[in-house]
Amino acid sequence: MYLVDTSVWIEVFARPARVQLESVAHLDEVVTCLPVMQEVLQGFRDESAFRIAREAMHAFPLVEAPLETAVFDEAVDLYRLARRIGITVRSSVDCLIAVCAIRNDLTLLHHDRDFDRIARISPLRSRSLGRR
Repeated sequence: MYLVDTSVWIEVFARPARVQLESVAHLDEVVTCLPVMQEVLQGFRDESAFRIAREAMHAFPLVEAPLETAVFDEAVDLYRLARRIGITVRSSVDCLIAVCAIRNDLTLLHHDRDFDRIARISPLRSRSLGRR
């Protein structure tokens, strides 16, 4: 099962699409989480495209919904661990997304070097579609 990060969804929803998600993962193996949904959907300017994307995102199963305090605590711990050993994670939301994947034994499909860094110091399973 795959948790698809915002960085991949940006490529999927680009015009023209730069990634065909179906060529990377079976859609019935894809889940999402609330932080990814927020990041993806807040980026749309065109109202019609937003409505289509919102409907598509809501079609995927959600993990860690609602988000419990423990998820945030683990994200904080992960961020602090990275910082303590000299790894800079550019977005604390990435730690939250990583924890959602870890807690649900999912592979995080991404296009963001922060997740490669997080995977080196945690049990995160990640699959990169390339460097950003």
